[in-house]
Amino acid sequence: MTVPEDVPSPCISVCRMNEASGLCEGCLRSLQEIARWGNAGDELKRTILTRIQQRREAKTP
Repeated sequence: MTVPEDVPSPCISVCRMNEASGLCEGCLRSLQEIARWGNAGDELKRTILTRIQQRREAKTP
């Protein structure tokens, strides 16, 4: 039996909400995603991480 890995938080301690996007400038999560993170299961955390990656890719020229 393998022990499941904990899904690490994307927080990088740069906690500023961007008014225009509604996302944290450090981790690119919404306030709702930040609030839910602590009680979220691994599946939801991975979903949030996927959204973050999509947001990063959308910002890349």
